[in-house]
Amino acid sequence: MTQYSTLESTRNFIDREHRMMINGHWCVANDGKTIPFHNPATGELLGKVPAASKVDVDIAVRNAAATFEDSEWSRMKPRDRQNLLWRLADLVERDRQQLAELETMNNGKLLSTSLGDVQFSIDFLRYMAGWATKIEGSALDVSAVAPPGEVFSGFIRREPIGVVGAIVAWNVPFILACWKLAPALATGCTLVLKPADETPLTALRLAELVLEAGFPSGVFNVITGTGIEAGAALASHPGVNKLTFTGSTAVGKQIGKSAMDNLARVTLELGGKSPVIVMPDANLSEAAQGAANAIFANQGQVCCAGSRLYVHRSVFENVVADVAAIAQSIKLGNGLDATSQMGPLISSKQVERVGAYTEIGRKEGAELLCGGRGVGPGYFFQPTVMVNVGQKNTVVQEEIFGPVLTALPFDTLDEVLDLANDTAYGLGASIWTSSLATAHRAIPKIKSGSVWVNCHTALDPALPFGGYKGSGLGREMGAAVIEHYTEQKSVLIRA
Repeated sequence: MTQYSTLESTRNFIDREHRMMINGHWCVANDGKTIPFHNPATGELLGKVPAASKVDVDIAVRNAAATFEDSEWSRMKPRDRQNLLWRLADLVERDRQQLAELETMNNGKLLSTSLGDVQFSIDFLRYMAGWATKIEGSALDVSAVAPPGEVFSGFIRREPIGVVGAIVAWNVPFILACWKLAPALATGCTLVLKPADETPLTALRLAELVLEAGFPSGVFNVITGTGIEAGAALASHPGVNKLTFTGSTAVGKQIGKSAMDNLARVTLELGGKSPVIVMPDANLSEAAQGAANAIFANQGQVCCAGSRLYVHRSVFENVVADVAAIAQSIKLGNGLDATSQMGPLISSKQVERVGAYTEIGRKEGAELLCGGRGVGPGYFFQPTVMVNVGQKNTVVQEEIFGPVLTALPFDTLDEVLDLANDTAYGLGASIWTSSLATAHRAIPKIKSGSVWVNCHTALDPALPFGGYKGSGLGREMGAAVIEHYTEQKSVLIRA
């Protein structure tokens, strides 16, 4: 089997006995159980991590609550929280290569993609560090009923919400961990993070860096284990004041219900079925490449992947042929191989899931222009383009979460906007056109949390990210995220 060059520190980290981080201490599960994790490019066992039980989750949450209520963290100045986050960003930047190699070996994605993920996380940590000193309340003149001559003044405080429980998906594990960690720590909360069963490595390494940066013990805790046990216990724990989840819509609904039993605040970043709209006046070669990138980047395992391609009928055949040609040219391979252009899916289960959807597409009358099969060894799946599909077909309506594109023609802008919105989801959408008038006419009518013009899945730390409809509640990133990690307190003072 081919051996790829990695840092010695990467190999040493993978080979160690892995433990959870609770209250600044590395520990095994209370009952000693473990779960395995694998290298998707080979299917080989990479290692094992503790399988946290309800008891372990309770210990983590209680320690996080104690740290929040009565510790140096609870009395820390905003400037000091800011500086700690800056220090953490510096450490992540120092270990950028190691973190990217861990991500690629554990998740399967291209090393170049992992390096980009880590860089985005660095930028986000620094962006959120600045917010620590900019969380504001407000003062106002009040009209409280009072006897003549008495004076009242009012103001509003914004305070950290408390203990945050965070459950993240396996597709971009390091980014998602930082998306939860940064606003929680910038606002003064404490955090208990459960990474996905399949991808624990970078979350555990991040926990080490948090301690090295100087954050007090108990501020950031990482519990590993299954979603069924550890995730469910965290979502339903009465000591969690806010729950944030990134994952599938089906699981998000279950988690939201569990959190609401305790009236915990909830943000959910869920699934998507994002449309890519190509107008006839677009730069068609750029649009074809953009459409391919929108669905085949990260193996299609992206919540806002452009999985529905709508092309104006006058240019449909040419654009779709170009996208299919790009798909057929993509070289599958180990993410550590610099010549690879697409890595594996996360697991054999995911290969089976994606393959089942392509078979459903065939049965519903779709034509495969390319792809449609899993390829081994490892968990690879061919880039797939399907045509002759109907708007109500399963492959057009349901999230596949793999490198499978459905392409449909349209005749008018109004028609395609109706088609774009005809889905249970509303996370992202892109429109490719040379006309600003067309773009501005379309943007207000597209029901999704993000709309990209002549690009797709272009994110910035200052722009909120989240969805309409079945794509979730609340927002990640931007100023909007501060509201999700804080409570407002109204104060009225009689002078």
